[in-house]
This record gives sequence, C-alpha cells and structure tokens, in this order.
Amino acid sequence: MTHSAADVVIVGGGFMGAAAAFFLRRRGRSVILLDSDRIGRQASGTNFGNVRRQGRPLNQLPLANRSREIWGRLPQLVGEDCEFVQRGHVRVCFDEDMAAELEAYARSARDYGLDLNLMTAAQVRERFGFLGPKVVAGSLAPVDGHANPRLAAPAFARAAARAGAAICENAKVVSAAKVGDDFEVVVEDGRAFRAPALLVTAGAWAAPFAAAFGEMVPYQVKGPQMSVTEPAPYFLGPSVGVATKIADEVVYFRQVTRGNIVIGGPRHGPASVETRHAKVLPENTLAQLSQMRPLLPLLERLRIIRVWSGVECYLPDSQPVMGRSDRVSGLFYAFGFSGAGFQLGPGVGDVMAELIDSGRTSTPIDAFSIRRFSNTACAGVA
Repeated sequence: MTHSAADVVIVGGGFMGAAAAFFLRRRGRSVILLDSDRIGRQASGTNFGNVRRQGRPLNQLPLANRSREIWGRLPQLVGEDCEFVQRGHVRVCFDEDMAAELEAYARSARDYGLDLNLMTAAQVRERFGFLGPKVVAGSLAPVDGHANPRLAAPAFARAAARAGAAICENAKVVSAAKVGDDFEVVVEDGRAFRAPALLVTAGAWAAPFAAAFGEMVPYQVKGPQMSVTEPAPYFLGPSVGVATKIADEVVYFRQVTRGNIVIGGPRHGPASVETRHAKVLPENTLAQLSQMRPLLPLLERLRIIRVWSGVECYLPDSQPVMGRSDRVSGLFYAFGFSGAGFQLGPGVGDVMAELIDSGRTSTPIDAFSIRRFSNTACAGVA
C-alpha cells in the first residue's frame, strides 16, 4: 500500500475543513484534505448563508467575533469575497416577553464585544417599513451580514491548494486508525494517508469516526428547508430573523444583490447519511410562506422558483464538538454545528489550526469539548 504523508490529515471538505487546511498552510504545516464528494457539497453549501453573531449562545461569541474579523478580510486572504456583504442582521419579535429577552441578550452580549441597536415597534417600522405590523420590537447587529454558502468552502479550498495543501475530492474514507505515532487513513480506491495529527470535520458523518476511536456522540441528522423567490427590486439590506419560542414561527430571510429573496425555516425535513440526500417537504415550504406573508407582505407578489436542502448534524445541546479528542493523542474534532456553523467557519478553521500547530488556542473552546459526552453509551442517528 502506497502512503502519502503530511503533518495533518483532515477528513471532511466542508467549510470547517477547508478553512482549517488554509490556516494550517499559513502556519507552515503540510496538509492533506479528504472529502468523499466535492468540497462544500453538503451543509456548508446548502445553508441559509447568515453571517450573524447575534442570537448565538454567549459562549460562542468569542469564536464568532474571531470569525467575523476574518470575514472582513476574505479578498485579501483567499482572493474572493464569497458575496459577503455587511448589511446587518435584524431579529424581530411578536410579543413583549420576547422583546424583554432581546434587551437582556443585548446587555449580556455587550460584555463580549457585540453591540446591538434595540428598536421599538415604531423604530422598526420607521427604518424597515417593508415589515408587517405584527412586529413589536427588534434588535439590529449593524456589522453582521450574509454571504453565498456555495462559494465559501471552495474558495478556502482553492486558496489552501494554492498555498500547497493537497485537496482530494471523491475520496471516501473507509478506515482511520492510529498506527504507532501516526494516523493511517485509507480511502475507497485504496490510497492511504499518514500523519501525526488527524482533524475530523466531516459534519453529519463525523460522529461515526469519533465512535471508532471510542468517543460516542449522540446526534440527529436533519435537512434544512430552503427556498428562494424570483427577483424583486432590491430593498432589504439586512438579513432578518424572528426571535420566538414557538417553533413554527421561526423564519428568516435575506435578499441577494440580484433581487432574489432567500428564505429558511421553520421545521426540518428528512436527511440520510447513507444516501447523502435530504428532502424538502412541500408542507414545510408552505409553512414558510404562511409565516412570511404577514412579516413581509411583498412576498404575496413573488413566486418561489427553487427549493433545496442538505444533510446537517444536530447535537442535543445545539453546541458543536470542537477541540482535542479526550482519548487519543493527535486527534481533533470540529463538527456538529447544529445548523448554525456558517458564520463560524473561518474562525473554526483558524482556531483549529492554532490548536494543532501550537497546542493551545487564544479563543476559549472548552465548552465545546467532546468530553461532555463521555458518559454517552452509544451514538444515535434519527
């Protein structure tokens, strides 16, 4: 068996893996990135495209802040902007209890360097007159925005390749084991790769890799329900999401420069790691539209022209697994971002490169350790 060797082998060519490969090369580490399909084909390329910090758990904000700084430098770093626009992110709510929660979150987020502009119903309507009368309050993050998820992971992979990383697409891993001081990773066509460090960024396919090394993570596989309208004259600016505790009220939307409005939520559809496919259920698209119409009356005049989904990994606490293995030296993880990983992608890659290269990270990630699942009996898929 012929082996290719590097300092780090990365399994999973989504946004996290591609960004990690790029930042590892910037640190002088040799890298082999393996993906069973094409770079960014699954959750990294099929999500909504929010580059938002507000609304995240507070312990994610240091990582989100680090990532946001990188988003602002994409043309200089990778030679492409990935259609990132800093047009803000607005959360709106439909009742006074939720308005109070927006205020409380804004106070707490300020301690993490995230400044939010709170708005009354009148201020929301004055600034965003296209929103319907159901909105009673809002919160604006002026320096958040949105980008094109189809472009992000491939842009980082191309930049990593230009910097000397080996990017191997259509390379399905069939085994990964530690042999002596190195990891040996074998792909379906018989090629083998060796490295003293292994980073697993395989999204919905990552937990079985962890299980093979004795670390069980409970997870669910779901498909986001996305749709896009025909173009309309550009008017929107920020991306908009609803802050609510009622699951069916969760909806979010943004407008691209060409005029199309991208819509996500509520609900998920079925997805399968075996077939690598996810479905959009018609009833979910109809639920989106029923929630959207009172919020954005303009939608009555627009047609949905496309729907799509992808295979995403969700963990019970909606927090990712990120950091070192708790059992195997040289093994690292970054997966399970539970439908909210797109904004974090560049920061995750940078942090994991720092951790692998230096043994530490300046951004706190202990809360995301796989150690929190150490008493889990088995990994499960739903």
